[in-house]
Amino acid sequence: MRNTILGQIPIFQDLSAGELANLAERMLSLSWGPGDTLFTAGEPSEHVFVLAAGQAKVFRSTSTGQSTSLDFLGPGAVLGSLTALDAGRYPETAVALVTTCALRLESGAFRQMLLAHPPVALRVLDVVVDRLHRARSREAEQASVTVTTRVAATLLRLADTFGVPGDGAGTTLIQLPLTRADLAAMTGTSAESVSRAMSGLRRDGLIDSGRRWTAVLDRSGLIAAK
Repeated sequence: MRNTILGQIPIFQDLSAGELANLAERMLSLSWGPGDTLFTAGEPSEHVFVLAAGQAKVFRSTSTGQSTSLDFLGPGAVLGSLTALDAGRYPETAVALVTTCALRLESGAFRQMLLAHPPVALRVLDVVVDRLHRARSREAEQASVTVTTRVAATLLRLADTFGVPGDGAGTTLIQLPLTRADLAAMTGTSAESVSRAMSGLRRDGLIDSGRRWTAVLDRSGLIAAK
């Protein structure tokens, strides 16, 4: 089972079956319940986590306790890989949203693997570049576009990652316990501004939402709003 999981992770796709088996032997299987913490910002980055099942939320907190730089991760995501490279500290906190399972590898073993397998190191570098690109794109959006545009773009990204077909034709249900505060952290605005933007998108028939659920009803319309 571990080999199968690792073989589906993009950064490990260049490893042979034997190399995957060797890596799997060095990993520990763990599980968490909803609300449990995988790791906390400021702790030494001693492990890398590969999500096998479930969902996790990663975020940073301000001195007032407000969440920032929030993101959601699902099966196949690798957590803690970047800070493991310099033996630093986790810059963010990761919390399980549902029952979540992951494979855990010591950071030292992860670094050894990158040295032994340059193709894997290059794939990790691709992840770093992608995250930097997305971070810069979000900064540019927050400086130049409306809250409604930011919310629409975020909902489309979440629908692409976590969406499943909804009840209506062409609709997509985002399977996440997504709150207004979550969206506010992801779009760099306030929960009140997010609520107004969501109300407008709902009024235009582009989305629907309820307590901890969101559905994209008109993807083309939401892309236009983006």
